[in-house]
Amino acid sequence: MEPEPTVFVVDDDAAVLRAIAGAGKVLGRPVRSFASAAEFLTAYDPAQPGCLVLDIKMPGMTGLELQQELADKGLTIPIVVVSGHADVRIAVEVMTRGAVTLLEKPFRLDELLTHLRAALELDAADRARAVRQAETDSRLAVLTPKEREVLEAVATGKTNKEIAEELGLSLRAVEDRRARLMKKVQCRSVAELIQMLADRQGTGL
Repeated sequence: MEPEPTVFVVDDDAAVLRAIAGAGKVLGRPVRSFASAAEFLTAYDPAQPGCLVLDIKMPGMTGLELQQELADKGLTIPIVVVSGHADVRIAVEVMTRGAVTLLEKPFRLDELLTHLRAALELDAADRARAVRQAETDSRLAVLTPKEREVLEAVATGKTNKEIAEELGLSLRAVEDRRARLMKKVQCRSVAELIQMLADRQGTGL
């Protein structure tokens, strides 16, 4: 059973905690609150889907420092930053570091809900993409080097004749390799193959 998407909150503002608890009820999602960034880092499991509501000014590690720490660890949980003291510099910084948005306190419930929905949808999309990419990687891993050569050529739109000329092969040899690789990667058409490779987000063949 897949874990339920959760709204995580790192904030020591009681009013914000109440607002997010209410938003969680509207969304039908659990809310987990942490009084400090360090507490969140200790408890957070990257396998847990969800999003993070993060205050900028916190005792100890600041919200900006936590955002950077998550990035350094390769953790891509969508973050909604909240602050009662935001300025243009801070807004630019948190958005450059990948925050979904920056909300200034006090914020409206409908505004919070809009951004939480967007953050949860983004997390779901990122996780689905990662699953597709892992599936693609496992399919590509079974190809031989010679089949991979043909795959790379097919992916650039070359015809069998062009591939044969480029690799110094007979047309029949290219056709055979192409048929084998298409079966191994479980694609029925070139369009399906191109879409599968596109899901890898340009990580290379």
